[in-house]
Amino acid sequence: MGEEILINFTPMETRVAVIENGMPQEVYIERVRRRGIVGNIYQGKVVRVLPGMQAAFVEIGLERAAFIHVEDVLPQTATSEEKSNASIAHVLREGQSLVVQVTKDPIGTKGARLTTHLSIPSRYLVYMPGNNHIGVSQRIEDIEERDRLRGIMNELLKEIADGDEGKARGGFILRTVAEGASADELREDVKFLRRLWDKIQRNLKGAKAPSVIYEDLPLNMRALRDMAHGGLERIRIDSRETYQKATEFVKSLVPEISEKLEYYPGERPIFDLFNVEEEIQRALGRKVELKSGGYLIFDQTEAMTTVDVNTGAFVGHRNLEETIFKTNLEAATAIGRQLRLRNLGGIIIIDFIDMEDSDHQRQVLRTLERLLEKDHAKCKVTGVSELGLVEMTRKRTRESLEHVLCETCEQCQGRGSIKMPETVCYEIFREILRQHRAYDTDSYLVLAAQNVVEYMVDDASDHVAELEAFIGKTIRFQIEPMYAAEHYDVVLR
Repeated sequence: MGEEILINFTPMETRVAVIENGMPQEVYIERVRRRGIVGNIYQGKVVRVLPGMQAAFVEIGLERAAFIHVEDVLPQTATSEEKSNASIAHVLREGQSLVVQVTKDPIGTKGARLTTHLSIPSRYLVYMPGNNHIGVSQRIEDIEERDRLRGIMNELLKEIADGDEGKARGGFILRTVAEGASADELREDVKFLRRLWDKIQRNLKGAKAPSVIYEDLPLNMRALRDMAHGGLERIRIDSRETYQKATEFVKSLVPEISEKLEYYPGERPIFDLFNVEEEIQRALGRKVELKSGGYLIFDQTEAMTTVDVNTGAFVGHRNLEETIFKTNLEAATAIGRQLRLRNLGGIIIIDFIDMEDSDHQRQVLRTLERLLEKDHAKCKVTGVSELGLVEMTRKRTRESLEHVLCETCEQCQGRGSIKMPETVCYEIFREILRQHRAYDTDSYLVLAAQNVVEYMVDDASDHVAELEAFIGKTIRFQIEPMYAAEHYDVVLR
């Protein structure tokens, strides 16, 4: 079984799943009320310059001001020395209008990340109005193919330069899917991108900051543009209207995949195919079970994500080293898939089980690297640290699956744990003693959650009696069903 794309559309949200060999590998979710803005172009306004950080905040009309670094303001042709010597205060000033593009969505408490180096993608190409460079995706490894594509683009750009009578032509990057593309296909993409750029320039004239100049395609169309390729078996869409729009879009931009589009009218929800719904639920948990009996623990924080590998119930058949090696190999495969499925980004630290055999270490690391080669996001493995941890990074442009679907727990405030009833009980005792010293009252009424009250009147009843004798006051209890486990009040009566 090869690769499929499933597109689930409702008026509230669009979901896309990438299936490889019958297993969900990636899930993308875009909700109407919280659409991603990566790729959007804005007329922004500089609201604050930060010389100490070599950065500035730019107002683009969002809840939080966006962030731009000096390197994203300087011309792309600037040398390393010019970049290191440049001061943001000399480049930008407060109140200045600035045309910017979003490179990272707002994530957590951080605002969007911006650049002035605009880029506009199409099927095979990325157009860069700010320079004249011709680049080829590093994932196209065949040298002859890279040279062929560059040759075609150079010829096309000569045609453009002659027709435009010396106008700035802009630069292009050939995307991975351009491998094998014909000159005619690339010519059509160039024409499309230049027409789109002309439209963006017209929108810029007279635009007031902050305002949107260009919005990237919605998720269902981006999936067809960016994820579809000749090796796909099929693309199934469960909305007839979305399917019709996709058919028109594909005919004009990606005609080679037209026959792979299918309308899915089945009674069974499309995301129940290949257990996508079930995989999403699993991806929201900390623990991932391995077939061998081992397991992974994922802990996601704002700074980084850590992955801990454990043998669990797996005891192997030969010796401990062989057991550890097999568990780590299986873990490396699972981690490569989970990073994509959960859309985890930034710094990632993996704690494999310690291996004494250096050849085993190399095999596990190579297995992980091989899995990451399939990832659409840019990944870099820096190797094994002195503590035996594998350190890597994965480019983060959008929120992780957990952050898209979940919110911070009101009870634990993101800690992942809550205080035991015993702990809350002793806090209440200390609060009663504190109030006893400060106020004169006849008795106390404790309002708390059911499990806390039950602990105090059962397990801690002797301690309650001792406290009553010590302060000479009566303590009564009342269950408050709406109280969280750690919430309580001590009322003077």
